[in-house]
This record gives sequence, C-alpha cells and structure tokens, in this order.
Amino acid sequence: MCGSCGCSPPEDELSKVELIKASSNLLRGDIAGELTSEQPQFTDESTQLLKFHGVYQQEDRDRRKEARRLGLAKHHQMMVRTRIPGGIVSADAYLAHDRIATHWGDATMRVTTRQDFQLHGVLKGDLRAAIREINQALLTTLGGCGDVERNIMCCPAPVVDGFRAEVAHWLAALVAELTPSTGAYHEIWLDGEPAVQPVTTQAEPLYGPRYLPRKFKTAIALSGDNCVDVHANDLGLVALRGAGGSLSGFAALVGGGLGRTRNKPDTFAAVAQPLATVLPHQVVALSRAVIEVQRDHGNRAERRHARLKYLIAERGLSWFAEQVRSRVGFALGSPAQVSWPRVEDHLGWHEQGDGRLYLGIFVENGRIADTATLHLRSALREVVETVRPQVRLTAQQNVILADVSREQRATIDALLDRYGVEHAAAVHPVRRLSMACPAIPTCGLAVAESERVLPSLIREIETLVDEIGLSESPISVRMTGCPNGCARPYLGDVGLVGTTLGKYDVFLGGD
Repeated sequence: MCGSCGCSPPEDELSKVELIKASSNLLRGDIAGELTSEQPQFTDESTQLLKFHGVYQQEDRDRRKEARRLGLAKHHQMMVRTRIPGGIVSADAYLAHDRIATHWGDATMRVTTRQDFQLHGVLKGDLRAAIREINQALLTTLGGCGDVERNIMCCPAPVVDGFRAEVAHWLAALVAELTPSTGAYHEIWLDGEPAVQPVTTQAEPLYGPRYLPRKFKTAIALSGDNCVDVHANDLGLVALRGAGGSLSGFAALVGGGLGRTRNKPDTFAAVAQPLATVLPHQVVALSRAVIEVQRDHGNRAERRHARLKYLIAERGLSWFAEQVRSRVGFALGSPAQVSWPRVEDHLGWHEQGDGRLYLGIFVENGRIADTATLHLRSALREVVETVRPQVRLTAQQNVILADVSREQRATIDALLDRYGVEHAAAVHPVRRLSMACPAIPTCGLAVAESERVLPSLIREIETLVDEIGLSESPISVRMTGCPNGCARPYLGDVGLVGTTLGKYDVFLGGD
C-alpha cells in the first residue's frame, strides 16, 4: 500500500506475485490445464498459485550437478503440505499419509514446526491422486502455503478438561472463518466432488482477489504452556484461565515473524507484541480485523517487506490497534503480559484426565522414516494400525499418540522397543529440544545444510554439555539452511542460520 492512505499502489509498482494473484481467477490460473501436460514441471505462474493449494514445486538438488554434466533437465518434484489445525490427525488420516509416502512420495513423512505433514518427492503426474487421498481422509492441503492464513497452531496435548474443550471450539471457529472461500481447490483437485467442507463460493469476502500481501500465521497458546512458540506469529492468541479454570478470554499478540534476508538490515526477525485482551466470543472478529488491516495496508510492492511485522514497525502499534478497534465494533480490553515458566514438549507417557493415556514420541527433526538403525515409520504405522490412537503433531516436530487405554500401553511399548524407538526419558535433553528445517536437497531457498547435519552436531553438543555438567539443562539448538527461520532459530537458546554452504550465523540467548 502507498503512503498513509492505504490505497493500492499503481499496477507497475505491484510485485510480480501480486499481478499473478490478481489475474488468477481466484487461484485457478492454468493449473488444471498444466496438470494434463506431459511437462514434468509447472510454469512460474502456476508454481506461485500452487502454494495456495498446499504445493511447492521443488527439485532434487543432489542430482543438479550430475544433470548439468549430462545436459539433462532438473529433476522436478513436488512437496505437498497438509493443513492440520492444532495438529490433530485421525488414525485413518495418518495411515493415508503413510500410503501416499509409499506410493507417490520419497517413502518419508515430515512433521513441520507448524503441526503440518509434508510429503516430499511427489511427481507432477501423481499430484492429483495424492491430494485426493488426503481429502478422502477428511483433511485438506488448501491454505497449507500461500498468502493466506496458514495452519492455525494450538497446544496438541490431549488433556480432557473444560478449558481445553472451549479452546478447541474457538480453534474450529477460527479455521472456518479464516479459510479461503474459492472453489478453485475442489474444481482442480477433486473435480467438484464434496470433501470435508465443500466450498463453491466465487468470491473471497475476507481476502479479496489479491489475497494477503504475504503469508499470515496464527497460533493459540495456553496459559502456562507456550509449546507453540506463540510470539513467532503474525497473530498470537493466549487462552486465559478464569475462575474455576474455565476460558475467560484471549490475550492477543501481533507482529511476530522470523523471516529475514542476510545482509539486508531493513529485514529482521520480530516477536509479537501485546495488542489487547478479548472475550472468547470476540476472538473471531478480532482475528478477522487483524487480517483485514494487513490486507488493506500491507506492502504489496516489495514482498520482502510484506509481513505484518513491517506494517507495525512502520506505522506503530498504536496506529494498528486503532485500525483494529475501528473494525470490530466492541471495546478491546487492555493488553495482557504473558510469561512462561518452562517449555513443555509433551514427550513420554501422561494421563489425559479421562482415565486414558497419551504418549509423546520424539521424532528427530520431524522426519518419520526407516533407516538402517531406526525403523520409526514402520513402528508408527504398526502402532496406529494395531491400537488406532488419535495422532497429534507438535510444534517441536514430534508425534503424540492419544486416547490410549491402560491395557494398550504395554502393546505400544513393546512395538516401539521392537523397532528401536527410544523412550523419551532416554533422549538427551539437548536432542529433545533440537529442531531443523529440511533445507538441502529439497528446499530451493536453502543455502546450507540443516536437517542432514544437525543430528551429528547435536551428538557432539551432548558430549560437551555432559562434560561440563549441564546435561540436565534444557538448552535448545535450532538450525536452518537460510535466514527465513522455519525452525524458529531466533527463539532458541542457540540458533544456527545458514549463510552459505558450510557456514552459519550463530545466535545466542533467544527465549
């Protein structure tokens, strides 16, 4: 947006992506036509629109040098990201992703730091079949990426009490209100067949034809439990406990975002700032208003400055609060200061509160795979097939098995032992809190390794902290292959951010 009036900049000042969105016919573009083409890749325009549908076009960068030597084309492949609000996955949906990974992917599944599933290595010709199977399991990839509200995060611990039930209710309400309305997704991938929430609207009442200037992330933390890193989000909501333990309201934080560009000091990581406190029934209207202000005033000329954090930095939090206030039609409560005594990773066995149990299983860097030393994917598949638990994904890239009876506990423990899966108590504290992004070979933005090198580095760090007597200290180490911050390195005790192959900026003291 230009100046202080909030009007759109002239067409010749809009970024290329803005022009693609505006002419896309609500995210349709020519994706359907290109799906029938024999070309192994999509055009640049469709590649941008595919993100809204939960798909990133990538290449196997390990093959790049050899392909160049032989004069061959790039090995194009797709990453498919399922949007999973609060990280809650049924047993059927988990097994569906496992099947997709076998038939059309690279035989692995990845738990992201935003409680999504990512499937890597899907070829263009298999894309529609993979997305259909995800929808048949009552999940969707719509909004997994793109300039819209991304997956809404929430503490995944399946504790049964009234407070968490109320939070779950408002999470569902937010998902319903903030999901794009376009019918393009069902037309392209499902041929108009109804899915979980059939969408046929030919307009976007919240987003408009150009959608948002950039991606928008929301997370819900609970009083005393910030396992979702709520301060890293454009909109952070903290569910507050009132008298008797019920939900009394939400503290809203705005302007978080960790992406930055190296050697560009006008780009920066930022933590969300307290905006206001609202009653439970006001949280949807507040969230829509925050998105609307970003929609109307965010920077559409320079994508590097298009996130909400830059709008707040330029206009000020007071200006932003007034803009939100003018849209909601009710008084905003005073901002609440929130604090966190510790970070809960929800690993190990726990009581749910209803006589049943849940188990948090450590998944190093979120990669569910079978290796020479650890058959984690086979273990989880057999557990889910045998016990039929609900599966929940955590913001630390781990997996929770919920709704387990006491009789089933021994069965699960025996299966995990058989496949070599470590019990949580045996995982070193430094490793438990480590996180890495995928980086090379699949991410086109990566300039350095991350997921493939952090495991060996973490084991060296484990030895060091043991030698100096800090083995029980919860030190978090987070690594990314570029400054975009997918593994939230700027909020870790130690952040390692790739700057070029083999070199990293080191950040200390995040919290």
